[in-house]
Amino acid sequence: MIRQARSSLGYSQYAVANELVRVSGNDALTREEVARWERGKRIPGPYWRKWISTVLELSLGEVEMAARFARAARWSCEVTRTASMRR
Repeated sequence: MIRQARSSLGYSQYAVANELVRVSGNDALTREEVARWERGKRIPGPYWRKWISTVLELSLGEVEMAARFARAARWSCEVTRTASMRR
């Protein structure tokens, strides 16, 4: 969802990271973290979800739902992988 929203606004990952740093006042975010979110390697925490909704012009509800969906998908993959390893 982040990649799609970012692309529709014409932002690069660098631009999103810079804008998140600017609006949040927290300079701990990098383009690499934005890339991890987009690839599903990490799920943004509640702190960043609030700012993501602002920067990417999404409702907080949409961002929260996407995070829940990503977490459920990740959990499902973990359960499947663990089950196949036991066979």
